[in-house]
Amino acid sequence: MIDALRFETTRIRTLRSTYWLIGLGLLLTAGVALIITLATIDEPLDDNLVRDTLTGGGEFATFIPIFMAIIGIFAAGHEYRHGTIQPTLLAIPQRTTILTAKVTIVMVTALLVAVASLAINFGVGALVWGEAPDITSSPLNDALLGYIVLVVIYGALGVALAQLFRGVPSAIVVLLITPMLVEQLIAGLSMLDALDWLQPALKFLPFAAGTRLLATEDYTHTDGPDFDYLDRWASGGVFAGFTLLVLLVAWLLFKKRDA
Repeated sequence: MIDALRFETTRIRTLRSTYWLIGLGLLLTAGVALIITLATIDEPLDDNLVRDTLTGGGEFATFIPIFMAIIGIFAAGHEYRHGTIQPTLLAIPQRTTILTAKVTIVMVTALLVAVASLAINFGVGALVWGEAPDITSSPLNDALLGYIVLVVIYGALGVALAQLFRGVPSAIVVLLITPMLVEQLIAGLSMLDALDWLQPALKFLPFAAGTRLLATEDYTHTDGPDFDYLDRWASGGVFAGFTLLVLLVAWLLFKKRDA
């Protein structure tokens, strides 16, 4: 396992795309944070405002999670795209070890990037507002922790999708289309009287459930369908469970299929 972790660490550090994606993600979220702080410079610092600033968009903060997922996709997908999976398996024939190392290194990278993004955006907010916001009180501290968890899960999901499809394009399409089109379509159809039976299932849509890790308010008190959403960590569990399921299928196929 140590050799596999060392191999994956070297690989992720030597890909230029890693630095481009991390740098672009940090820059974009800092830009969003700057725009939010300038637009709200005279407003009181409530939980929603601070969360939106530090995460670069709140529940619409997709830059860092998506970019970390793409790094995960490249971690596994490039092996098949460039035909390096065979020499990798010759060097480390234990397939479970290889996949575990990939997921571990990408998750650690995602964790570090998420924390760095929060720190940078915190500095932007403190500079523009002229004061450092309090991030120690609940539910803000839970929402920020949820953001870190969300980014880490996205990174693991990227590896799982690329390993499942054994390539980059299909994994990226699923990553982008599922939350932006499929889940939005299901949510829209559930508003129709004839399809209102879909509404209780909305809480189990994985990507939508993942965004509730960033919630600062009780979803049962918001306008919308007449049913209760899961709480923050149960919703995060739905997204994590979906990722684990994809990873499990990818692992089983990786064990059975030829390289």
